[in-house]
Amino acid sequence: MSYARPARATNDVMNSTHRDTDPAALRQALMELHRDAYTWALNCCDRNRADAEDVLQAAYLKVLDGRARFEGRSSMLTWLFSIVRKTAADQRRRRVLHRLLLDPLAVVTANADPEPPAEVRIEQSQLRALLMQALAALPRRQREVLLLVFYHELTIEEAARAMDTSLGSARQHYARGKQRLRTLLTETGVSG
Repeated sequence: MSYARPARATNDVMNSTHRDTDPAALRQALMELHRDAYTWALNCCDRNRADAEDVLQAAYLKVLDGRARFEGRSSMLTWLFSIVRKTAADQRRRRVLHRLLLDPLAVVTANADPEPPAEVRIEQSQLRALLMQALAALPRRQREVLLLVFYHELTIEEAARAMDTSLGSARQHYARGKQRLRTLLTETGVSG
């Protein structure tokens, strides 16, 4: 499920100029990483496309206006994923606070599990649907680290940085997530 992407080349360009980044180079780097960033935003927004687009736009604005600066301590992809994740978390927090302030009964509906969108069910094969269901059953941190490592081809160390957690914690979520995913898929009849 990976896409050929020039992440290493992008990272090299950004590392060479990370203090005084050329805006054109920054825009080009964001364009090269857009597909992966959008997919990650979808994950961070529970597959809600409109929310993912809003989060990605806000993350890009943070990057382009200098509120988020690439310092070269990780790959550009890892850095961008952490910005997207934090922006999505901020958006969720603002929504919950907004609902709590405007409608005290919204607490009950905010905890309801949303149904997966119809286009996801239509577009996906039966195997992909089973995998998505198994991933959704995992705790959020386990799901995040597995998607970052397997889908986005990050190392566990890079995933830990993107998730803003320690390496040990990321390794533990990774190991537990793989074991739980294997169990869930076996229970549904998918052989590994």
